[in-house]
Amino acid sequence: MSNTETSPDTLTQQIIDRHDRAMSVNYARYPVAMIRGEGSTLVDASGKEYLDLFAGFGASVLGHCHPDLVATVNDQAQKLWHVGNLFHTEPQTRAAEAISRFGFAGRSFFCHSGADANVGALKLARLHGQKNKGNSTGGRYRVISTLGSFHGRTFGAMEATGQPKVYEGFGPLGPGHVHVKFNDLSAVESAIDDETIAVLVEPIQGEGGVNVPDDGYLAGLRELCDKHDLVLIFDEVWTGVGHTGEYFGHQHWNVTPDVMTLAKGVGGGLPVGVTHVSPKFAELYDWRTHGHAVHATTLGGNCLSMAVTATIFEVLDRDQLVPRAKTLGQQITDRLNRFAESNPTIKAVRGKGLYLGVELDPSASGGRFESGGDVVKACMDRGVLINACQGNVLRIAPALTVEEDVLTRGLDIVEDVLKG
Repeated sequence: MSNTETSPDTLTQQIIDRHDRAMSVNYARYPVAMIRGEGSTLVDASGKEYLDLFAGFGASVLGHCHPDLVATVNDQAQKLWHVGNLFHTEPQTRAAEAISRFGFAGRSFFCHSGADANVGALKLARLHGQKNKGNSTGGRYRVISTLGSFHGRTFGAMEATGQPKVYEGFGPLGPGHVHVKFNDLSAVESAIDDETIAVLVEPIQGEGGVNVPDDGYLAGLRELCDKHDLVLIFDEVWTGVGHTGEYFGHQHWNVTPDVMTLAKGVGGGLPVGVTHVSPKFAELYDWRTHGHAVHATTLGGNCLSMAVTATIFEVLDRDQLVPRAKTLGQQITDRLNRFAESNPTIKAVRGKGLYLGVELDPSASGGRFESGGDVVKACMDRGVLINACQGNVLRIAPALTVEEDVLTRGLDIVEDVLKG
């Protein structure tokens, strides 16, 4: 090595040192600097390769640097990036049409993140509550969400989140939010009063531990909302765009919400959020109803991001990646359940499609690990990327394009780590 060359370890440390000088240290980052990705493989600054079975918190739904997305960005970048939302653009229209086609008929508002999308949904619900006050005096505004939920970190989305660690230290919090037990219809019904206007729920809880509800839960929420004139909002930030083996998580139960929020996979790694609203409620955001815009954003729906979103749906459809996710997910579930028969460190395997949670029992590990985070770190050391939430739940959520041999090799390592 010449005097002018930098060793891989030195390069990694240089990147980390520069980061810590220049950036707010919000995250407990691993001492790894990623520099390249292709498909379900990532490469760090030292040249080490990783099998990515978590796909950037589900955002890289088609994997890293998918050729169709690269081509889309290159093509759109030479045409038009951004003009603002006072003009019509074709990429934005294509993206909205795809969401209605593969989801349910409605109108899409484009923003930047899942939190943004959920705030858009909450504001729309309050508009409905002001227009339809019922027996309330000042208008209905209260929103029921669930314990263990995660809806974002902005004001509004933060209060709706049913995890105190998300909102502690940021008080006083805005009024109007109540949390009830997930998968408990009676708890929702008991919480409804004259000021309630909406129910906000994830079809499958994500950060709460990949919790799948009973088959009648979402249908029961639909009935309650219809009975009490409430807006039913499904947070599909994690469960949307094919992850669960359906285009959108609610389709597993044939229940259609009034509002669906999207992010993560719908941008393929670009910052895209969507508030998709059924025709019944779409007029609440129509500027013609109010004489002015009541909800807006500058960069939401920019041409680059929208071209990518539209292409993602085209690729999912063309390559039949959604039914493939269902098939692969069942294979993984069956495999892990077989492993659990002889290894009590696994308590339960749950989820749908390629969005799976593996609940662990550290006490059964013989001291090999104390939490899911220990397993994540051990897997990363051996070149496999997964995630842990709620302390002891491993999350496996690879790109829908993941190669079967990558899945096999990755799961071999996960199981080997659990065996110690």
